[in-house]
Amino acid sequence: MKKSWIIIGGLVLLGIVLFSSIKGAYNGLVGMEEKVNKSWADVQGAYQRRADLIPNLVNTVKGYANHEQQTLIKVIEQRAKATQTNLNIDPATLDEATLAKYQKAQEEIGSSLSRLLVTVEQYPDLKANQNFLELQSQLEGTENRINVERRNFNEAVQSFNSKLRSFPTNILGGIFGFVKKPYFQSDAGAEDAPKVEF
Repeated sequence: MKKSWIIIGGLVLLGIVLFSSIKGAYNGLVGMEEKVNKSWADVQGAYQRRADLIPNLVNTVKGYANHEQQTLIKVIEQRAKATQTNLNIDPATLDEATLAKYQKAQEEIGSSLSRLLVTVEQYPDLKANQNFLELQSQLEGTENRINVERRNFNEAVQSFNSKLRSFPTNILGGIFGFVKKPYFQSDAGAEDAPKVEF
């Protein structure tokens, strides 16, 4: 009789240890996935800040550069497209194709902003305008924030993916439907140094 109680006690103890281990691994994955989701929201917030600054920049430049309408229209169009893309992405269903589409829209708006800032070089009065200088500073700060948030997102994804692929969490992750998250990749052509001409 005493032997059976020892066996039952051992099985109960083993069950408690297994349950505690599974619970810890599952809760760890949930916490890491939420960190990825929060990081994604921060990335979108930084891009939204840039999108919100663009109308002010465009209106400031418009006053000085009425005949450069084509460049301004392109920036406005790219902002609208990027903002539309922002609204359609749910971090829970984020995959490589969705991230690539999002990143492409952001590359296009960045390219349009670059063309706008080159256009501004033709207007010495605008370059000295305090409103323009403030907006340009805000955009520069926003671009830095975007880089920081993208890096934070990739770090959160790396931690989550590493945990998800580790044994025995990979088994538990598969059972509960956790999937690997995609990374932000560098923009196309980022490996080439920009050409500067005077």
